[in-house]
Amino acid sequence: MELSEKRCIPCEGNIPPLKEEECAPLLEKIDNEWDLISVHHLEREWLFENFITALDFTNKLGVICEEEGHHADFEIGWGRVKVKIYTHKIDGLAESDFILASKFDKI
Repeated sequence: MELSEKRCIPCEGNIPPLKEEECAPLLEKIDNEWDLISVHHLEREWLFENFITALDFTNKLGVICEEEGHHADFEIGWGRVKVKIYTHKIDGLAESDFILASKFDKI
């Protein structure tokens, strides 16, 4: 099953964050534009022709976040959207972060 077909599972904070060796196979299942930052979070930036296009894209990602009950951090500016994904309750990465990234990849 593809990651994008899975559902994000709410984290109650009682699991350890993924280690680098656990992230490696999950990274292979998402777009190679995602960066793994300090084995703590995923980051990716998209570029657009103008602000309104970037805002529309951000809103589409926001809908996915609401559907999944898992929320990314967004930084938006003229012609760009930067996304940071991690599980706040464990201050690190869980499989759900990679699931969310894979759903973003479909937009």
